[in-house]
Amino acid sequence: MITIETLETASLGDRSYVATDGQVAVVVDPQRDIDRVLSLVGERGLQVTHVLETHVHNDYVTGGLELSQVTGAIYVLAAGSGVAFEHVAVEDEQVLEAGQMRLRVLRTPGHTHAHVSYVLESADGGVHAVFTGGSMLYGATGRTDLVGPADTDALTHAQFHSVRRLARELPGETEVLPTHGFGSFCSATPTSGTASTVGEQERVNPALTLEEQDYVDTLLAGLDAYPAYYAHMGPANSAGPAPVDLTLPPQVDPVELRRRLETGEWVVDLRTRTAFAAGHLPRSLNMELGTSFVTYLGWLYRYGTPLTLLGETEEQVAQARRELVRIGVDELAGMAVGDLASLRAGTELRSYAVTDFAGLAERRGHGGVQVLDARRNDERAAGHVAGSLHVPLHELAGRLDEVPTGEVWVYCGSGYRASIAASVLDVPGRQVVLVDDDYATAQELGLEQGPARAYSGHDRDHVVQPRDRR
Repeated sequence: MITIETLETASLGDRSYVATDGQVAVVVDPQRDIDRVLSLVGERGLQVTHVLETHVHNDYVTGGLELSQVTGAIYVLAAGSGVAFEHVAVEDEQVLEAGQMRLRVLRTPGHTHAHVSYVLESADGGVHAVFTGGSMLYGATGRTDLVGPADTDALTHAQFHSVRRLARELPGETEVLPTHGFGSFCSATPTSGTASTVGEQERVNPALTLEEQDYVDTLLAGLDAYPAYYAHMGPANSAGPAPVDLTLPPQVDPVELRRRLETGEWVVDLRTRTAFAAGHLPRSLNMELGTSFVTYLGWLYRYGTPLTLLGETEEQVAQARRELVRIGVDELAGMAVGDLASLRAGTELRSYAVTDFAGLAERRGHGGVQVLDARRNDERAAGHVAGSLHVPLHELAGRLDEVPTGEVWVYCGSGYRASIAASVLDVPGRQVVLVDDDYATAQELGLEQGPARAYSGHDRDHVVQPRDRR
């Protein structure tokens, strides 16, 4: 019997898959930390015969090359992928056999030029599922602007036809198994649901419900900024990533930690936003460890800059390390673990206030207040706190001179991005107040101006976690 195991990477909004007939296994789009795959196949006593990539990824560093080398599996990519290492290049309609499983290749360009989907079939030709990568997602499709502006329009049209091909050639009951779309910025528009079939997508997917030009116009209108670290992923995956290293960085003593802060090195505090606000080392940055951590650190971080992680426990730093290798941040300058009292080295801690939108409404009742909106452009366009200044978080470092001195209240969609912005802004001469609240509350309290809409909880700055609902 053929079964499929899903390995979810919620922090990046991606899924990898392990398909097996009980003896051999095929792995689709594995993440960099391949120990998760090795643990699963080891527990089941499975032999990995094939590692399949639907495309050269732009949102994470693949573990496919190392996994194939460790297991002796055949490493498969679409013909024309342009990678610099040995692999099997597959063409449209080619069939791969793995035990009792057959994987039929369907060329589905759109997300990238060299993109394929894999139809999982049994030996008798029965269709079980289709691994769609960044083509057919749940209620959406993969974005088409990651290759470059000159390619976007053509790729968007190609995406339309690729999704229609899948719907045309596969039975309606075929399970759809995308890699992207669970909070990933690789989706062109928000996705919906956690499971689906081809038949269901025929009713809800815009590539299947709209005419071609309407689909193209809708997709292009939905595209907004994506994380800056994406620029590093394609080249890393094309060159062939180095083997993953999950070992902890060296411990940094309090005196050295203070020196790094005073010289402007990146020191990232992994504690919760409220703990950081209550007391933190001057010049440190707060990036609360959770499902949004890797996206926003990667978005703001300049690759190659010395990076020190400050955590309460070694386990916390180890999790951050795992998240960072997924986007190719491999070199860490060190870690500092423990309570702030043991790490401060005589440094006076800083702090700032935390409130909610009700607190902001009350404060406005007593006079004017400076408010900073740290959300993206698309969120801002849908409505914003009246009178607020808009500087998206990913632009803040280059636009600090636009933020007034004195008291500044900072908000976003949930408090996560605002907490990072607050840590950036927390310097002498500025009094920061963190609005740690869902934006829906601002709407309910009448703080909003502009086109109002029900806040969907799907804004892609924080995913799944109780305090981090996207």
